[in-house]
Amino acid sequence: MSNIRLFFKESLSLNLNSTLDKSQSYYLLKVMRINIGKTFSLFNQSGEWEAKVDNINKGNVEFTIIKKIRSAESKKEICLAFAPIKLNYLNLMIQKATELGITKFIPILTDRTIVRKLNYKRINKIIIEASEQSNRLNVPEFHEIIKFDEFIKEYKKAKIIFGDINSDNSNLSLKNSNSICILVGPEGDFTVEERNKILKLENITSLKVNENILRSETAALSMISIISFKLL
Repeated sequence: MSNIRLFFKESLSLNLNSTLDKSQSYYLLKVMRINIGKTFSLFNQSGEWEAKVDNINKGNVEFTIIKKIRSAESKKEICLAFAPIKLNYLNLMIQKATELGITKFIPILTDRTIVRKLNYKRINKIIIEASEQSNRLNVPEFHEIIKFDEFIKEYKKAKIIFGDINSDNSNLSLKNSNSICILVGPEGDFTVEERNKILKLENITSLKVNENILRSETAALSMISIISFKLL
């Protein structure tokens, strides 16, 4: 398998002839110094495929799919619901959460949410790059930002693991759980009213992951690591 992996959003199949976009072509040609006849990997939800460089036309890489390397995998669905945080911490959280296996991101506007606008193009670039680097096939979805009450309504029956410093529970059982949503609060935590709404949800599990008060991104990554380990 090539150590060069690129996400390709269009359909992939044996003997497919196609062309990479400008950005990916530049990466192969100028960064990785790849030449005609060399191979690299393309992946998406259908699996991973080996491609060969056929031609370089006006800076664009033309390729042919020559064989399938991996088939699509059936994995647990793990979403992360979170209140957007400051840019550098948000980028780190998105990158590492993708590497750890999150399948969907759900940004939520709470009363104490500081960041209320997101650069979706930049975020999706981080997600794709982290997916390429971490050898995963399915690229996580990034949901548009929604209000807290909309989240509560839409996910009222979902299995939610709520990171709660006020909880006494430090045990977690995920037997027969195929779909899980991790919920972490904003800087300053949820309000009392928001917390009460969360704890009234049908399939909520309140979980204490540390005695210390954690930053939002630290809490999120700690919970993802714990849950990923439990699901192995």
